[in-house]
Amino acid sequence: MRNYYLLVIPIAVGILIGGALSFFNFEEKNQDGEFLLTTQKLIKNGSPVLGNPSAAITILEWGDYQCTFCFRFHGSSLKIIEEEYIETGKVNLVFKDFPLNGLDSILAAEAAYRAGDQGKYWSYHDELYTNWKGERTGWVNKESLNSFARTVEIDIEKFNSCLDDHKYLKKVLDLEQFGREIGIDATPTFLIFNDEKIIKIIGNQPIDVFRNAIEELSNTSA
Repeated sequence: MRNYYLLVIPIAVGILIGGALSFFNFEEKNQDGEFLLTTQKLIKNGSPVLGNPSAAITILEWGDYQCTFCFRFHGSSLKIIEEEYIETGKVNLVFKDFPLNGLDSILAAEAAYRAGDQGKYWSYHDELYTNWKGERTGWVNKESLNSFARTVEIDIEKFNSCLDDHKYLKKVLDLEQFGREIGIDATPTFLIFNDEKIIKIIGNQPIDVFRNAIEELSNTSA
């Protein structure tokens, strides 16, 4: 049985719904009596926050830029989540990399953080998914990454300087390792949480799965 190390809360529910959505007990501690995970640990070192940083609910997405189901989520449920919850200030989103598809996925993740140095992380993130061309098909390369950089209007010389020295390689690998330590093993995987509860969703689920999770968390925050 896989061990899940999850968010600290005082009260939790222990049920599993359809294999895709889970509620967990978050009071697990390590041998030194320290909580294994907190909201700060969940958010730390991820992408810039999309939406209101003070929103009561956070969606943490673990994704891979070559992942088919991440691409499908980006073009379907995410758009609705942005319109209904992020743009209205109810929810924010943080992305963390889990590059299951190898070196090209790592390179794409590095490129997104390089764009972030110029204030264009989310624009570049979206551009990667807009130009998705399958898993392990070679579409992620220096030429394509430069093309995406031009599209989002960032300084190519600065972008390539970071690309060549792999400024963000360790960050991406550390995020993947952290994900594995807390039980992430597929993309996309979502941890949706407030100060009291965390809900885990695996895969590109229908929008109502996300709505129900957000409603559940909104009720605990009321």
